[in-house]
Amino acid sequence: MNIYVTNLGYSIQDEDLSKLFGEYGDVSSAKVITDKFTNRSRGFGFVEMSDRQAAETALKELDGRMVEGRPLKVSEARPREERQNRGSGSGNRW
Repeated sequence: MNIYVTNLGYSIQDEDLSKLFGEYGDVSSAKVITDKFTNRSRGFGFVEMSDRQAAETALKELDGRMVEGRPLKVSEARPREERQNRGSGSGNRW
């Protein structure tokens, strides 16, 4: 199960996220999303857990838990939607 985690403190790193969810089962991957220019956390991330039951337990237990003074928001990740190319298709030219 792929899990979306938001409202993360900016000092949270991949390892912290993995350890937090690891309390509930095996974590396949944990990734805090960072800004590509500043390399600073964007305040959200994704956790992949292979055992769906463990993932659902983690989701229920961690949603709303205070971590670094912030209540986590945890939900099942939705599939990524196709993004339109912002540079073309509008018909506007200089």
